[in-house]
Order: sequence, then structure tokens, then C-alpha cells
Amino acid sequence: MDTACFQGKVAVVTGGANGIGKCIAGEFRRYGTAVEVIDKAPGDHFVGDISDHSVLEDFCRDVIAKHGHIDYLVNNALPLMKGISECTYEEFAYALAVGVTAPFYLSKLFMPYFRKGGSIINISSSRDRMSQPQTESYTAAKGGISALTHALAVSLSGRVRVNSVSPGWIDTSFRTYTGPDAFQQPAGRVGNPLDIANAVLFLCSDDAGFITGENLCVDGGMTKLMIYHGDNGWTLDG
Repeated sequence: MDTACFQGKVAVVTGGANGIGKCIAGEFRRYGTAVEVIDKAPGDHFVGDISDHSVLEDFCRDVIAKHGHIDYLVNNALPLMKGISECTYEEFAYALAVGVTAPFYLSKLFMPYFRKGGSIINISSSRDRMSQPQTESYTAAKGGISALTHALAVSLSGRVRVNSVSPGWIDTSFRTYTGPDAFQQPAGRVGNPLDIANAVLFLCSDDAGFITGENLCVDGGMTKLMIYHGDNGWTLDG
């Protein structure tokens, strides 16, 4: 990947104060990209709750006032995870507002300001195709943003490329795992935020210029490995 293409560009990253988003923002900056972050956590960035459309409008105005345009939009902010037993109507709606509505509205707000070669990357999850119990709000949001990706790619064809990345098990502390935790993934390890950042930057790069509307699952092969009792160090207790 030719990282020179990021020099002098402008990237917007939601949920960029911590974890995967912070790593994505840091990698863009490392290659000479100006990065604007919005996050509800306090810090040296635009602080706000992206479930509020007026916050999104204020953020967009702030970014355009500073730069006049953008090149990359990374919709990374984390939706609420609650299951059907405890998740209220309001909490479910909030998860969708953060995970689907905000990415849609930011794409709409920034649409007139993308420069040629612009790219939108939506951070989905391997939960867009598999689930654990009691994760409905998060899983619905991640499934929604995967579908939103190919819809936007068609609507913005010829103007902005739109792709999504679906992380698997990512440890944001960069902890190293051994034994069954590692072996359940064909790659032989648990992922870290740099694995996702590398995928995002590739999809934004000129090398990915013929890729749009796609979802890249970055999970070490975890969703491709069938595990039965006794496989890969796992046993069924019960």
C-alpha cells in the first residue's frame, strides 16, 4: 500500500478517542492526514453524543470551517450492547441512532464536501453474521450498518467509495492470548486495533480504488472455523 496517498488529506473518525477508533486516527496521522474526531468522552476533540442530529450538524460545520472539505469518513462509534431480556425500547433506539442513523446522516452532511477519491468506511462487526445471546441492540446496529454500506455505495457511485470492515475478536489493550482463545482462530491469535486500522487505511487507499460496496471481515478466520467438543482445545461442560 502506497501510504503517500494519505499525505495532506482530511479524515473524520467517530468514536476516535479510545480503542479501535483511536488507533485508526493515529495511523492516519502517522501518514500525514489531518484527523477530526468526535466522541462523547472528554478530550482534545469535538465532544458530543452522535445520537443527537444537532450535534452531528454542529460537528460537520466545525470540520468544514477548518478544512473546507474531507477525504475520508470512518463511522466507528460503538453502539450500546443489550439483549432482549433487559434492553428497553429507548435503549434499542439509541443503539440504532449511534450505529446506523448517525453514519447515514454524517454521510449525507459531508456528501457535498468529499474530494475526488473520497472514501467512507463503516465499522461493522462479525456479529453482523453471528450472535451471542442477549446482544440484540448491538447486533441489529451492526447488521444495519453492513446493509447501509452497499446502499450508500450504489447511491454515491462515481463520487465516493463506501465499504465496511467487520472486526472479530479485537483486544483493545493489545493483550496476547494463548491456548484455546488463540487457537479458535485460524490465524492463531486474537486481533488488536492495528489489524482493523490497517484494513481501514487499505480500503481508503488508491490501491483499493476498484473496491466499493464490500464488507471485509477481519476476524482471523474465526467465523470460518467450526468448533465441536474437543476441537482446538475446547470442551463442552454441562
